[in-house]
Amino acid sequence: MTTILVVEDNPMNMELTVDLLESYGYEVMQAEDGSQALEVVEKNAFDLILLDMQLPKMDGLEVLEKFKEIENTKDTPVVALTAHAMRGDDKKFINAGCAGYISKPIDIHDFQQTVSSYVEN
Repeated sequence: MTTILVVEDNPMNMELTVDLLESYGYEVMQAEDGSQALEVVEKNAFDLILLDMQLPKMDGLEVLEKFKEIENTKDTPVVALTAHAMRGDDKKFINAGCAGYISKPIDIHDFQQTVSSYVEN
């Protein structure tokens, strides 16, 4: 079964994202911040990581950098999630090592296709 880690500090966004992913048949684990995400990936392997870029304490780019150093996640596709989409952000996240970028609020009609495209690649 495909396993996805969602790193998101907003409880409503987390609930929506997890509910959608589970309804598509994915196994989902959660982390509320960067520190928790790093603990989770040390013990688990994932097929995809959805990473909020505006996390408390350690932002998404810092977490992404650390993922690249961990054996379990160095080759795992990471997709940036952000509510503050500015022009050029997509390039910034891709250049930092993200496989892609999803703007929040999530478009529930496109979300399944978007996620499956990253999992299948």
